[in-house]
Amino acid sequence: MNVQIEESWKQRLQTEFDKPYFEALTSFVREEYGKGRCYPPGKLIFNAFNLCPFDQVKVVLIGQDPYHEPGQAMGLCFSVNDGILFPPSLQNIFKEIADDIGTPIPTSGDLTRWAKQGVMLLNATLTVREHQAGSHQGRGWETFTDAVIQTLAREREHLVFILWGSYAQKKGAFIDKSKHLILTSAHPSPLSAYRGFFGNKHFSQANAYLQANGIEPIHW
Repeated sequence: MNVQIEESWKQRLQTEFDKPYFEALTSFVREEYGKGRCYPPGKLIFNAFNLCPFDQVKVVLIGQDPYHEPGQAMGLCFSVNDGILFPPSLQNIFKEIADDIGTPIPTSGDLTRWAKQGVMLLNATLTVREHQAGSHQGRGWETFTDAVIQTLAREREHLVFILWGSYAQKKGAFIDKSKHLILTSAHPSPLSAYRGFFGNKHFSQANAYLQANGIEPIHW
């Protein structure tokens, strides 16, 4: 199957694109986008990959589902388009960054600036039906994104994997801790942010690890 995705990723993921599950997933997604509103816009489904080529990845941040309300989702986990109110989790992420490393809370929730520095903002499920959280789960996206994480963990060294909440932690359970830094904490959602997300200092820890391995840190 010919998938429109950044070339370095295409080379490594073509075997996934050729599997029956991915063909079934593609048919499902086309049908869903054809009969109702889904997010993100079709051209942005692989935005995380297109903005962050394989060899440029430094940090992998794993989310769960795209935002499912109008104008929010843009193919990068936790990120929203300019002019959109920050969802609660993103507000809490910016608060933690300010407390951790002193970066002021930005006016834009568009995290393209992170992606272009090497932060892979990967949702486990890459599409969703409008107003229906989790509506595209269990259709094959999770198998695909597991393969993405496995490929990064196997072929690269000294990556930082940031796993917030039990879902992301399960998804990254197989990562070799001797090759990569794995940072875990509670999720930044309002339900759990005060149970271990605030104060996790993941942003300073990520940068310290990158610098210790001769890698340019992220301007969070």
